[in-house]
Amino acid sequence: MTALALVLLAANPAVTAEKFLGVKYVVSPLGEGEGYDPDPRYRTDAFDCLTFVETSMALTVSPDAPQATLDQIRYQGDAVGYAERNHVMEAQWLPRNLEKGFLREVTKQYGGDATVHVTKVLGDEQWEAKEGQSLKLDKAHQARGEFGIDLIPARVAAEKLKAAPDGTVFVVVRADRPRLVTRISHVGFLVHKKKGVYLRHASRTFGKVVDEELASYLARNLGYAKWTVEGFSLFEVTAPAKK
Repeated sequence: MTALALVLLAANPAVTAEKFLGVKYVVSPLGEGEGYDPDPRYRTDAFDCLTFVETSMALTVSPDAPQATLDQIRYQGDAVGYAERNHVMEAQWLPRNLEKGFLREVTKQYGGDATVHVTKVLGDEQWEAKEGQSLKLDKAHQARGEFGIDLIPARVAAEKLKAAPDGTVFVVVRADRPRLVTRISHVGFLVHKKKGVYLRHASRTFGKVVDEELASYLARNLGYAKWTVEGFSLFEVTAPAKK
């Protein structure tokens, strides 16, 4: 991450996101408003897991101008276009938003000695497989190389995530499947209630934005042998200092 000055947020992103509880889940509800993906660039009546987090971040950082900030979060630079979108989490969305100052990684801060570093390799094998081809990116816009991410293992997540504050972005990292372009399957916000740690997320399973107990989420997903959850990466939402 470059040496950016960050400013404290005036609001908690989990509080911002709370107003969306019950909003319906729709796969890929945002686009560029024209061209290959003509879905609107901004909406609050439907979310998938990532657009829920992106929109909540934008409203928290820039409540008076969320669409402009949402564009900064979703795209590599100033150009808005399908190919310029941050499609791949490990290789594009996370590192670019860390660099821009919208996120600060806190995985090791809360994971401590339990933190594990894993990687994802992207090359011809991944981009020529079904999922890679489905993104329809030309070679110039295909992220390539080895990309690392820290995670808190699932077996200790219930204990370690207790210390992470409300509004922390959680990123679900699964076991590597070499022909897929990502190991990351889900994102949302942590919230704390009397019963324990909850995940505030746009859930395909429930068909809407919900608060779900972490224990319940783990119980559902750790038994999914086809793509096992390995752990969680954690990020704090921040705001870049104005130039």
